[in-house]
Amino acid sequence: MTWWDGKVVLVTGGTGSFGQKFTEVLLRDYNPKALRIFSRDELKQAQMQAQFPDERLRFLIGDVRDRERLYRAMNGVQVVIHAAALKQVPAAEYNPLEAVKTNVLGSANVIDAAIDNGVERVMLISTDKAVHPVNLYGATKLVAEKLFVHANSYVGGGPTRFSCVRYGNVMGSRGSVIPLFWEGRRNGVINITDEHMTRFWITLEQGVRFVVESIERMQGGEVFVPKMSSMKIADVARTIAPDARWNVIGTRAGEKLHEELITQEEAPQTREFPTHFIIEPRDPAWTSYQTLGGTPVPTTFEYLSDTNRAWLTRQELEQCVVELRLGE
Repeated sequence: MTWWDGKVVLVTGGTGSFGQKFTEVLLRDYNPKALRIFSRDELKQAQMQAQFPDERLRFLIGDVRDRERLYRAMNGVQVVIHAAALKQVPAAEYNPLEAVKTNVLGSANVIDAAIDNGVERVMLISTDKAVHPVNLYGATKLVAEKLFVHANSYVGGGPTRFSCVRYGNVMGSRGSVIPLFWEGRRNGVINITDEHMTRFWITLEQGVRFVVESIERMQGGEVFVPKMSSMKIADVARTIAPDARWNVIGTRAGEKLHEELITQEEAPQTREFPTHFIIEPRDPAWTSYQTLGGTPVPTTFEYLSDTNRAWLTRQELEQCVVELRLGE
């Protein structure tokens, strides 16, 4: 028996990289009553249906911008994972209103539909780019985080609870650097933004497992941050294409040299656990995690990709790359 047994689960943006891996893990290792995939892409839904021939799987065409469709989709649902977003930084910069409509207004629609349908637990998939954002995508995800944290104040006596998971770059996901470097390996030339650039790294499997665990332990209002390893972009390039020529193109608009997951301003509300951190909401009604073993971090604590204590070794990165290629 697991916490997920008999649950009806819905994933917004469910045909994306996260949604597909979540579907694989949930149907294989748990026993939900139903898993609803909510997305705009009918082709990807048809491909997923062929990939996962499971009677527990349901496919719903819809957009998080459409409140009425969300209300119908969440009828009878106990758990919602909100993964739908416009995620490409350059596209969001060029189409700012579209990013706001999906990432901000769409998140507000998810909140309203979840509360009015009595959904028990709702988890937002956030990003390190929401921390001290320098691009529109990060700014919209910061707003989405704030909406989710404070949505708990609107529930009243209802059962709905909202929390967030915030993590870094996902290896091999759409738009990540690894597929681009593989293409460069074939062409003999790799575009490097800056050889000193660092990023937090997590695999899809690790991201999904962390989301599953965080939903099981959430009380409402927390931001969950996994402990992750860092890697220099230059080391990724050397591992994937050691013989390729580098073309240093400089950072793109809205791109940081290093990423942050927890700021010093958030440190007073942050508690550390063996595998993760929890940023508590600034709410007097909050029940502290202290009794569950979490310890406060120093008030000067920051979680940055360039000063991180954990770094992927060359061997670990090579193994990750091999696994990604085998999974294609």
